[in-house]
Amino acid sequence: MTSQRWDIFKASERFMAMDEAAWARHANPLSVYSRFSILPLMSLAIWSRVWIGWWAVAAVALVVLWTWWNPRAFGPPASTRGWASLGTFGERVFLNRDTLPVPHHHVVWAKLLTGVSAVGIVPWIYGLWALDLSAVLLGLALIIGGKTWFVDRMVWLYQDMKDQDPTYANWLR
Repeated sequence: MTSQRWDIFKASERFMAMDEAAWARHANPLSVYSRFSILPLMSLAIWSRVWIGWWAVAAVALVVLWTWWNPRAFGPPASTRGWASLGTFGERVFLNRDTLPVPHHHVVWAKLLTGVSAVGIVPWIYGLWALDLSAVLLGLALIIGGKTWFVDRMVWLYQDMKDQDPTYANWLR
């Protein structure tokens, strides 16, 4: 009997219900760059409880809806050779690592940078609870900085792996 380990990367893919069409749209640079708005918007939505009370729940719900809709909001890009598209392809390659293994150093860096982002959750949540702007900003810097570096590493992973599988190579246009 084999044991299944919980994989945060695959769990997030399942949560977002990503199919081939969603992944193609997800590679659009407009989708990639606009996703950077999600955490600051969520911070503002949660902080808004100070000004609008329980209506903040509606603001949070709108941000959750934007998070889900974002990969579906934009069409597939005309060209997939830019940083944003290549980063998305690298994420797909990384998610497929059980089927087609990736170089170990990419796995190490992906986990390390995800850890940096995870550490940022602590000051971010504390800051939102205590209304401490500097803690919120520290958390945002760690989360977004870690994720941005992660995407950059995914570009590198895709470049290393694109010739290992014709499916990967065919994502380029």
